[in-house]
Amino acid sequence: MIVDDNFYDIIIVGTGAGGGTLARKLADSGKNILVLERGQYQVKESSELEDVEVFRTGQYHLDEQWYDNAGEPFTPQTNYAVGGNTKIWYGVLMRMRERDFTAVQHQDGVSPAWELQYSDFEPYYTEAESLYQVHGELGDDQTEPFHSKDYPFAAIAHEPNVQVVADILTQQGLHPTPLPLGLGDQGRTDSEDTGISPALKSGTITLKTNAQVFCLHTNESGTEVRAVQAKIDGQSYLFLGHLVVLSCGAMNSAALLLRSANEKHPNGIANGSGLVGRNLMKQLLSVVVQVTQATNSGQFPRTLGLNDFYWGNDDFPYPLGHVQNSGGIFQDVLFSESPPVLSGLARIFPGFGLRQLATRSLGWWLQTEDLPNEENRVRILNDKLRVEYQPNNVEAHDRLVYRWFDVLKQVDTAQPQIFNRGSTHPRSDMPLSVVAHQCGTCRFGSDPATSVLDLNCRTHEVDNLYVVDSSFFPSNTSVSPSLTVMANALRVGDHLLQRLQG
Repeated sequence: MIVDDNFYDIIIVGTGAGGGTLARKLADSGKNILVLERGQYQVKESSELEDVEVFRTGQYHLDEQWYDNAGEPFTPQTNYAVGGNTKIWYGVLMRMRERDFTAVQHQDGVSPAWELQYSDFEPYYTEAESLYQVHGELGDDQTEPFHSKDYPFAAIAHEPNVQVVADILTQQGLHPTPLPLGLGDQGRTDSEDTGISPALKSGTITLKTNAQVFCLHTNESGTEVRAVQAKIDGQSYLFLGHLVVLSCGAMNSAALLLRSANEKHPNGIANGSGLVGRNLMKQLLSVVVQVTQATNSGQFPRTLGLNDFYWGNDDFPYPLGHVQNSGGIFQDVLFSESPPVLSGLARIFPGFGLRQLATRSLGWWLQTEDLPNEENRVRILNDKLRVEYQPNNVEAHDRLVYRWFDVLKQVDTAQPQIFNRGSTHPRSDMPLSVVAHQCGTCRFGSDPATSVLDLNCRTHEVDNLYVVDSSFFPSNTSVSPSLTVMANALRVGDHLLQRLQG
């Protein structure tokens, strides 16, 4: 084993929405910071792929196996690269709603309150929106929370067919609004170009790629992490630092803590509560396809969101969720990797090829909050990562899907020359392997008996260990967690700067 001869002020593990943003926040501190990334620089953005590459099966699935409740293997759809999953996202950066931070009654139970409120995150949401160059518009979305500042850039125009849908929705009395998108000069922003790359220019940050961290070593009393062990190109290294921050994704951060069990932490580091890996949430996600008569380019962004059913509707008093259009299939990775959707389209247009399918349809993402459940968990069994997850709040999601079917039928009827009147709308539910929007495996809170992290995202039991990915969520929402992860990384960054100065 090689022991690195540097002693770092901070070691950050992972470069996604949390780790990449934190590195940027700390870049001007003058501190000696090491960033370890399991992947490498990605050769192409997902939005730059050619048609055949986009539809290559398993393009964004790992070359490793995880295991489900029954012990059956699956290959997860996630990304190891500089920038993490922000390299394959679509850049939609939505704030949690103010009520999302409170206790909310759902049909299947209560979504618990956060101990910090929206007002604690609002300044950091604003900072993150500026950093990631968010384009948006504060319109008539009744769920939109308070903004201390407007979006830094104007909203992106809808693709013509999407604009037609938006107009019809408005005529129906609904409230379609522009999606907030992170966009820069080179396309959508991510935590490589916005976080890591600018941070490296400081000269005090070192990035090591292809570095798989597989163990944290504590001191004899178990109160501090003394060393981070990683494998780089097959060689084991030991890195020493004052503070250690994990941002490996909710599943992998929990797995690393569990794999690092030792005499003082027999059930995994920082797991005295027994909650490391538990309360896994990952939203209920479905794609619904709307067939069109008019063609589109297949290369347009996600731009339209709808939250009229976020908190329920007239015949269902519980939250339903969020709707947004998918981008053009040639730019929307998750959509293009949903074979049931494409199979449904192929049945409608049996003679069409991929390009015709892509240019004669619109996709719609439907997202519903799932609830924390201790039995939904990540654990290590026989050195294998096992994801034990049973969906809940399913009826609410189904109601959202069927309500959206009704909306689309009205749209089709209103513009039969553009849409396919009387057509069915194929639906595809995302399987376990789509681990997008994962969160909750190291929840934060003030009580060590019921949480893993304190309110600064430091582990209760290990003084110098932090987690800044979506693991800290005590409850989920129906919007993507990305902007909240970024905002929280900026918030924790302020805390770390104060700690280092002290």
